[in-house]
Amino acid sequence: MKLWDKGFTINDKIEKFTVGKDRELDAHLAKYDALASKAQANMLAKTGLITNEENDALQIALDEVLVLIAENNFEVDENFEDIHSKIEAYLIEKTGDAGKKIHVARSRNDQVLVAIQLFKKEYLKHTTEKIVNLIEIFLQKADEFKNHQLPGYTHFQAAMPSSFGMWFSAYAESLLTDLYFFEAAYKISDQNPLGSGAGFGTSFPIDRLQTTQELGFSEILVSSVGAQMLRGKTEKSVATALAMICGTLSKMSYDLVLYNSQDLAFVKLPNEMTTGSSIMPHKKNPDVFELTRAHCNRIQALPNDIMMTINNLPSGYHRDYQILKEILFEPMMQFDNIIDILTFAIPQLQIKDNYMNQEKYDPIYTVENINEAIKNGTPFRDAYREVGLSVENGTYVPHKEFQTSHIGSIHNLRLDLISNKIEKFKLEAQVLK
Repeated sequence: MKLWDKGFTINDKIEKFTVGKDRELDAHLAKYDALASKAQANMLAKTGLITNEENDALQIALDEVLVLIAENNFEVDENFEDIHSKIEAYLIEKTGDAGKKIHVARSRNDQVLVAIQLFKKEYLKHTTEKIVNLIEIFLQKADEFKNHQLPGYTHFQAAMPSSFGMWFSAYAESLLTDLYFFEAAYKISDQNPLGSGAGFGTSFPIDRLQTTQELGFSEILVSSVGAQMLRGKTEKSVATALAMICGTLSKMSYDLVLYNSQDLAFVKLPNEMTTGSSIMPHKKNPDVFELTRAHCNRIQALPNDIMMTINNLPSGYHRDYQILKEILFEPMMQFDNIIDILTFAIPQLQIKDNYMNQEKYDPIYTVENINEAIKNGTPFRDAYREVGLSVENGTYVPHKEFQTSHIGSIHNLRLDLISNKIEKFKLEAQVLK
């Protein structure tokens, strides 16, 4: 069933090219198109554009569609260009003329866009819940290993004393900061474009507030032209949110690859979480974090990919937007897998201890030597020079007994403050409502 059939046949090559991967990718949108169609039918009945009897028939048929989708029994074959035409054909088969009327006051433009909005709302919600859970795992590990010292590095050089408590809490707080981008993406997705038609509204007396309420949107996207301008913007906002999280997770994965090496040996992965070598029998490779790093780095390129696809387009709908599904949907699913695997892997990290006693780490205490001299009345610059000269001439003795007090330091992590931030986000974020 071709919705734009006008009595002539489209060239097979042209049809294949224009359809692209829609039949496959639309599986993500099927549920949401059916839900939006239910709201559309209810609204048409309320405004008198279809009868109550016709609406009843449509609601029953659409519920059947939702069951088939949930059972993975609603595939789009080559007789249909996308999921939307497949659903409409099903409605016509089941309800006759009622199915032919459901597209009144609706365009493919706002039909697809509302399904995408609903899909991304639900995706952002369940993904945010997963990330919050991962953040809480990091915070638990921070508390568990708050007394495990760790050499802090700058420029790949051992720099100052740190701890695994600081390391885990740093990533917990950084991921929470990244989640603010999820909140922003959710707010952009939480606007109803249904009823904007092809971008210019309709002369039918439709009730856009009704569909907004029924579909659970917080707001209506008022301008019909503006609604179509949302296409691309909502995709880029989601891509940006994913990219921000992935930037943090890529950095974390790189840390763990280094920390797992024999040269540093700060952490150890359980044997069952490693892979081996085809010729080197001793190897236990941290592939899980290397692949996480690679996937995260690819996802960080998504906003630019989307921008280059839709850049310099005028207002209104353009078929260019179709490609956005190909660009974004698979990485969205991959991101979901990344969060799942890290949620599984991080709790199993084995944290080693006592490596700080190695002589090579003695220089990381030079700052504490300086601080001790300052406490005894030596000006900073003089203390700095004296300690530096002692390192160079071999007389340096590290001052390892020190205590920090300020918020966020080794001995005062204030994990409770980070935990409060998490709880505040859980209470206030719209994406978790």
